[in-house]
Amino acid sequence: MLSFGATTEQTAEDQRLYLDARLAEVACLDCLARVKVKKNSDHHTSVQWTGEALGQCQEFARMSAEPGGRPVHASCPRLRASIERAVAEGNLSVGAEDGY
Repeated sequence: MLSFGATTEQTAEDQRLYLDARLAEVACLDCLARVKVKKNSDHHTSVQWTGEALGQCQEFARMSAEPGGRPVHASCPRLRASIERAVAEGNLSVGAEDGY
């Protein structure tokens, strides 16, 4: 059941911009999981994981094997380092453009 659906063409475009605009693919330098990333600022990073990428992440697998499993909001430090490297190398821009 769809809880939110675009009702107009403009709403659909706003949704596309919010969810997809400026996302760049970044591969973890450790496990090679590929995610889509957007850096709105030095402190705000949006990461979209696919099921395939989640299955490849060795850090998430390790956390999931611990008692209680992986905390929902836990991030992968190896991927975070890969994102920081992509920024440092100029492969990922930082800052919103046109509001996105």
